[in-house]
Amino acid sequence: MDDRTTVLIVDDHSLFREGLKELLESDDDIAVVGEAGDSESAVEQAASLRPHVVLLDVEIPGDEATTTVSRIQAASPRSEVIILSIYDGPYLVQSLLAQNIRGYLLKTVRRAELLAAVRTARTDHDRVMLVISRESLVQVQPNAANPLSARELQVLELVAEALSNGQVASRMNLTESTVKRHLRNIFLKLGAVSRVDAVNKAVAASLIKPPSIPHQP
Repeated sequence: MDDRTTVLIVDDHSLFREGLKELLESDDDIAVVGEAGDSESAVEQAASLRPHVVLLDVEIPGDEATTTVSRIQAASPRSEVIILSIYDGPYLVQSLLAQNIRGYLLKTVRRAELLAAVRTARTDHDRVMLVISRESLVQVQPNAANPLSARELQVLELVAEALSNGQVASRMNLTESTVKRHLRNIFLKLGAVSRVDAVNKAVAASLIKPPSIPHQP
């Protein structure tokens, strides 16, 4: 009987998926059973394959990360979700932890840490593995009030870096109209009248980090 831990990889970069599959399957007790490049196919694959673990990038095309996690959990209740991403905004991490993910790992994670997280997700349902920046870890508060969705927080944190709507859209692999829609929702939820006002109110409410100020020469 095959008792290997089965894994579904969800990332929109095929080269990364191939490398990750090779890394995971270098150990005989892990088998990659499927791959997906967007949220819709991730849910379909999870429902069809019922893997033990889903490795999910938060910035794939389609639904925002929290919605994708919920849909995967509904489609395959036995599947444990581990986030693997380059992005670790504290309130994104917090919102996903509230959905009972089994881990949040930066893509700079060591091989041994990744393999340990995959194995632990299947065998120890009470343990959550975090490999994120120290700054984000300090800011994660389990029950902080947060009116914004994970995707809206991503948009606002990039806006706080003085990125234009077009630059935010490019960074997040969204259309510019989608970014504008997210901003309208952010303004409504925060009672803001402009991008700067939204950022200031979000910083004051500790929803995002204060934007860094370049050092003057």
